Order: sequence, then C-alpha cells, then structure tokens
Amino acid sequence: MECNKDQNKKNCNCSYPCSRKGVCCECIAYHREMGQLPACYFPDDVEKTYDRSISKFLETVQERGPHWN
Repeated sequence: MECNKDQNKKNCNCSYPCSRKGVCCECIAYHREMGQLPACYFPDDVEKTYDRSISKFLETVQERGPHWN
C-alpha cells in the first residue's frame, strides 16, 4: 500500500516538528510504543500541550464528549 503523505499532512494537526508527520503508520507505531495516542486524537488546543497520554484523551472526552470542533 502506498502512503499518501501529502494528503495525510493536510489532515494532521500535530504542531511538533517531527519526521513522522504525514506517515500515519509510523506515527501510530511510535506513540503506541510510548503508551500515547497521536495528535490527531486531540483537539488543537489540547494537542499543543504535547500531553498525548491516554488519560489526557479520556479526560478530554469526558469534558467535551467524543466529538469536538
């Protein structure tokens, strides 16, 4: 399967300068190994804190619900 890196970058809200940006399979594998979720699981304001923990994700969902803008 071919990676659609340019298309993926358009939908990526990660603000951290990272070599995995747009390469979702590498990003997910990296964050999974770290016990985290990638930036795309968080609203922009939460993403900018760089707290990618699963507990922060659950806290955000509890506060804002599963769908936020």
